Amino acid sequence: MPISNVLYIVLVLSVVVGLIDADECEVCVGFLERLYKSLVSAHSELSHDIVEEGLNQACAQATGKDSRLCYYLGASSDAAARVTGEVTRPLSAHVPPTKICERLQKRDGQICELRYDKPVLDWSREALSKMRVLELKRLLSSWGEECRACLEKGEFIDLVQQVAPKHSPHATRHHHHAHAPEL
Repeated sequence: MPISNVLYIVLVLSVVVGLIDADECEVCVGFLERLYKSLVSAHSELSHDIVEEGLNQACAQATGKDSRLCYYLGASSDAAARVTGEVTRPLSAHVPPTKICERLQKRDGQICELRYDKPVLDWSREALSKMRVLELKRLLSSWGEECRACLEKGEFIDLVQQVAPKHSPHATRHHHHAHAPEL
């Protein structure tokens, strides 16, 4: 096989993997992309100080999962450790957020485990079975629930249906109709 073909395959794979990382790290990538866009629209050139200040301002206003990310990065007032330089230096040099988050993940795996909560409004077995086991696990852990004995996907779905009314205001309404046939 000619070298050029091998390189092409490697290139294609790295692009595909890059796309997966964006999804894997959705909070980190999403937050840094919004920060980068706002900085670029306000400043003709980005210095390290401008980015540092922008990050601190964005984190001061952050809520939910964005706020948690800021805590991990050390950009929030109650942060455990500061790794902001690992964000601000590459961002001021226009390194894509996916790459920055990839590097951060090597330091702290929790950074890429953050997910924005997508409201689940349909608790029927059919709807839940379309979710991946990982998503079902995340949903449970976002409620502080865990199924240590669950092995099959069906067992996770059982637990979600069982505890959903306790955690989601919408769940009780849908739960009763879960088995009713759609007309």
